[in-house]
Amino acid sequence: MKMTLVSVNVSQPKTVSHRGRSVTTGIFKTPVSGRVMVRRTNLDGDRQADLSVHGGVDKAVYVYPSEHYTAWAQELGRDEFPFGQFGENLTVEGMVEETVHIGDTFRIGRVLLEVTQPRVPCFKLGIKMGSSQFPKKFLASQRTGYYVRVLEEGEVGAGDPIERITNDPERMTVQQAVHLAFFEQDDVALLEKVLRIQGLSQDWRRMFEEQMAAVTSGKTP
Repeated sequence: MKMTLVSVNVSQPKTVSHRGRSVTTGIFKTPVSGRVMVRRTNLDGDRQADLSVHGGVDKAVYVYPSEHYTAWAQELGRDEFPFGQFGENLTVEGMVEETVHIGDTFRIGRVLLEVTQPRVPCFKLGIKMGSSQFPKKFLASQRTGYYVRVLEEGEVGAGDPIERITNDPERMTVQQAVHLAFFEQDDVALLEKVLRIQGLSQDWRRMFEEQMAAVTSGKTP
């Protein structure tokens, strides 16, 4: 299947009111025209608000499949969303969670990216969508998108073709990783498999190591 970069989306942190308090978030991404420089920890013109849970080398860029936009519009009964609606930096086509593996590498323009982990939604996605229940629905759908680390910096622009450079040898899809983390946490064989993935983010490696320890000790994760 042809893979294409559909939209590049950035934002600066914005402060909004939520349940009587101020919340600063970088989730309000909007599409930009022209070419954008992708660096080790973010894109030019983009910044994360809370670096304790967003950003960093392992979560430098958030990628979301464009195919999900139609599904969400139908399920939520809302008009078509603009790209960047789910807080993604790169909206892509042909790279859904069932076909992209943790540890795969992709070339977009001059940029080389490595898939590190699925995205876990927080309450700020609920703010963006106008529904406090949406993050749970988002995770349950397993249409989470995924984070990538930047192995080689460079410029990208909407319309760029995307090339898969390597398939991780474990072939664990993003969707399988979500399922293992949240819906079938006691599968020892899959835990062993995911822990062999060199490209897995450090946060998710620690989480799966704790899961494995809990399962092998007979405790529920």
